[in-house]
Amino acid sequence: MFSRLAHFARRTIFSCTSGNRLSLPNSPTSSTSTLFAPPYSKKHYATDEMASPVNTTDRLKHLRELMASSKYNVAAYVVPSEDAHQSEYVAACDERRAFISGFDGSAGCAVITMDKASMFTDGRYFLQASKQMDANWTLMKCGTPGVPTWQEYLTNHLPAGTRVGIDSTLLAAAEGGRLSAALKSRGGGDLVAIEDNLVDIVWGSQRPARPEDKAFIQPMEYAGESHTSKIARVREQIEKEGAEGLIVAALDEVAWLFNLRGSDIDFNPVFFAYAVIAKDKATLYIDDVKLTDAVRQHLSGIVVRPYGEIFGELSLLSASLVQSKRQVLAGQTASWALVQALGAENINIAQSPITRLKALKNAVELQGMRQCHIRDGVAMANYFGWLEDQLLNQDGNLRLSEVDAADKLEEFRRAQEHCVGLSFATISSVGANGAIIHYSPKRGSDALLDVTQMYLCDSGGQYLDGTTDVTRTYHFGQPTDWQRECFTRVLKGHIALDRAVFPSGTSGYGLDPLARLPLWELGLDFRHGTGHGVGSFLNVHEGPQGVSMRKTTVDTGFSAGMTITNEPGYYEDGEFGIRIENTCLVVKVDTKFDYTGGAGYLTFDPVTMVPIQKKLIKPELFTEVERKWLDEYHQTVWDNVSPRLEKGGLGYEWLK
Repeated sequence: MFSRLAHFARRTIFSCTSGNRLSLPNSPTSSTSTLFAPPYSKKHYATDEMASPVNTTDRLKHLRELMASSKYNVAAYVVPSEDAHQSEYVAACDERRAFISGFDGSAGCAVITMDKASMFTDGRYFLQASKQMDANWTLMKCGTPGVPTWQEYLTNHLPAGTRVGIDSTLLAAAEGGRLSAALKSRGGGDLVAIEDNLVDIVWGSQRPARPEDKAFIQPMEYAGESHTSKIARVREQIEKEGAEGLIVAALDEVAWLFNLRGSDIDFNPVFFAYAVIAKDKATLYIDDVKLTDAVRQHLSGIVVRPYGEIFGELSLLSASLVQSKRQVLAGQTASWALVQALGAENINIAQSPITRLKALKNAVELQGMRQCHIRDGVAMANYFGWLEDQLLNQDGNLRLSEVDAADKLEEFRRAQEHCVGLSFATISSVGANGAIIHYSPKRGSDALLDVTQMYLCDSGGQYLDGTTDVTRTYHFGQPTDWQRECFTRVLKGHIALDRAVFPSGTSGYGLDPLARLPLWELGLDFRHGTGHGVGSFLNVHEGPQGVSMRKTTVDTGFSAGMTITNEPGYYEDGEFGIRIENTCLVVKVDTKFDYTGGAGYLTFDPVTMVPIQKKLIKPELFTEVERKWLDEYHQTVWDNVSPRLEKGGLGYEWLK
């Protein structure tokens, strides 16, 4: 699963003692500590966002009035998707791009001028954006011939000397520097950091409140390493770089470093905070309302300051850095506003050392990933056993909706030990909806399940000991020959990537073609990456590793202890979608020889425990090696999942 649709409605909070509330074992506060909202508590029932575009006429009119005012005086205004931490998912109060445009896909950037509103997004969201936006907007299909990026649009397609406004906390530091320089070089244009977010002004009192949920401790039994040990390892990396300290802006990095979790963003157990790690001091910038007594005690020895004070304290630090001629490190999620506070000459923007440290899971985390995926496999077996029975035996065909199915899957998942919520909004999609890569069903406009059509389900759970992400495509009737051929070729690519043995340090860029070759043979392909890292009770998308044709994956090689998904697909607009996804661990493998000089070789070990439908396979396209792989995988699933299922139950019988 790649970047998902962000929520457009404020979620309710729950803890687990009744109904939709979820309790956290060993919680620092109480047995009813809050964690995640039910992912469909509001958004799933918001009827037909996909079918009915939002009327943005008045919103754009108000925004343009602000742009033209003497206080701001900008001819263009940029509205990114991200929050102040460059998060993929954002809290409801930060869904500014969705509010101003109506398009709520997780990737996109809006540029508003006095006479035009443009939405820049990639191929995953072309169909969704075209349905969600009204006639005020022009869809810019990034990646297609002749269509510029939003940065190119600002620098090359607007009049020379244009003043472009943006909330500098929402722009990555490196991007802010590049864009500012590009605008200046072309006729004296200017990138203007506007302290007031203009969309927030337009949104007014209707803007959701900022979350004030409590942070809680991730105990050693799941973390596997103390936060003091992690800070010490980070300081070693800072020293190697000859730097004065490190600014930590990514929310999952803050959570990982301090062994804390939160619930400020749906599906992601993170909380709003910054951190600065110096040689002799570690400072956590977090609002006091988020701290329990247990968390304060946990943070003994850590300086705790209010969230917003980081900017002023960095400004005070800048003078001493100039004198020492040393810099502070900052990860690539640091904002342009942080750079402006510290001074560009005092900061080195690069990959945060925490990014890789977090990606290399320790033994406790790896075991947790294995165990949570077995429990997740139990939930999936119970779900698909129930679903097949409903569709074929209980008159559920053309009666159950996509949302009905997604809600039932959530019910089965929540019944599993240590499950505290979902890791993203379930993609429960039938027929043509499966071709919308990141489709999210809405109550009222969702389709009815039909045994004559393909069904694609992409889902995942958050467990105290790990995070899951799995996609399966099934047909409960009789698939066409073409559907079987497409499915078989996707599966062949999946198997080829799973079986790969490669030198340690090989990048996902080099491995990606393995998953596409069977499709390329027919001139087919898919418009998304093939794999991403997965957090340990953290974000379902985790870097720096990935499997993709994007050049961003070239610089990161695989190491044992990383996680990665394997998820090739194929999509025919208006017809069907296919995706087969396993979450895998990167593990060492013994080879007869070692040409690496000691670095060794790696392979992928799938931990997802959900069978792949054989009915969709064309046997004549399968090799003996592929048949053996599938049989061995299914045996592994059976051995791990069946003992946890009720014998004779729907899940058990389906798994057989």
